[in-house]
Amino acid sequence: MKDLGMLKYFLGIEVARTQEGIFLCERKYTLDIISKSGLFGAKPTTFPMEQNHHLGDSISLPLKDVERHLKLVGRLIYLTFTHPDLSFAVHILSQFMHAPRQDHWSASFRVVRYLKGCPGQGIFLSSSCNLYLSGWCDTDWASCPATRRSVFGWMVFLDGSPVSWKTKKHVTVAHSFTEVEYRPMDVVTYELKWLKGLLNSLGISHPTEVTLFCDG
Repeated sequence: MKDLGMLKYFLGIEVARTQEGIFLCERKYTLDIISKSGLFGAKPTTFPMEQNHHLGDSISLPLKDVERHLKLVGRLIYLTFTHPDLSFAVHILSQFMHAPRQDHWSASFRVVRYLKGCPGQGIFLSSSCNLYLSGWCDTDWASCPATRRSVFGWMVFLDGSPVSWKTKKHVTVAHSFTEVEYRPMDVVTYELKWLKGLLNSLGISHPTEVTLFCDG
């Protein structure tokens, strides 16, 4: 076994260390996506997806080069390891992998144009000893036009650094605003309990109460 020194690159993830903490990004991987998409000369967008998109009821032409679209979405999924800001957009695009249309292809290109404006963006893990867990969650009630199911997202921070996040559609239709807000709170509570147990197993105590923020 050979000692290669401090970790700097692993499976496409670049690692930069400072006294303040560790910065993780996928800049080289992102630039490769932009290059393969032929969008180096494209104008960057401010947001990865349009606010009032209608991808679920698209009537645009079926996509001819389906394999290229699937590969692009797959690469974007891998980028969510260091890009929590892509979680919602990738969640939406992943729903149309079985029969993508031209609108879905255009939406995936919009995500790449968004990345063009921030290829080196990533997550920073603080080296602070104040390991305090906190969670945030929110739900978009009945946002799926086809099923009327709600989409929720949550994120967990450890001392202000994002360590866990997810965007997901509810399995069933919620019957009230209270129900639609309670469900993600239940999910992220389990995640917080698991992470607190993980810290304890590593010999790191977490004596303070865990805070969960929502807009219910």
